[in-house]
Amino acid sequence: MGVVFFLLLAIVVLAIIGSTLLGIVLHVVWWAIVGLVVGILARLVLTDARKVSWLQTILFGIAGALLGGVLASAFDLNWFIEAILAVLLAAVLIFAFGSANRSSGSGVTRTR
Repeated sequence: MGVVFFLLLAIVVLAIIGSTLLGIVLHVVWWAIVGLVVGILARLVLTDARKVSWLQTILFGIAGALLGGVLASAFDLNWFIEAILAVLLAAVLIFAFGSANRSSGSGVTRTR
């Protein structure tokens, strides 16, 4: 009887841990999707982002959204402020990288 109890207890503990991990993974995937959309929108809206490739724009959008989502979760903000923070950080990363790329590449000349 004791073995069955510990077996059921182990199953319950594993189910709780599994559901927690699944929740975390789904939350990260959600912010990656949000970052993808923000990256694409930032590419279309920000004219300074033209020096950044599409892949870089999308990756910076994902990174900014993930960072914003993690920071908002750490400070226990509500979902609306979490979304705004994620979008703002993604846009700031894209804009900052586009501006840095533009200023560093302006004086370079190539010779053959």
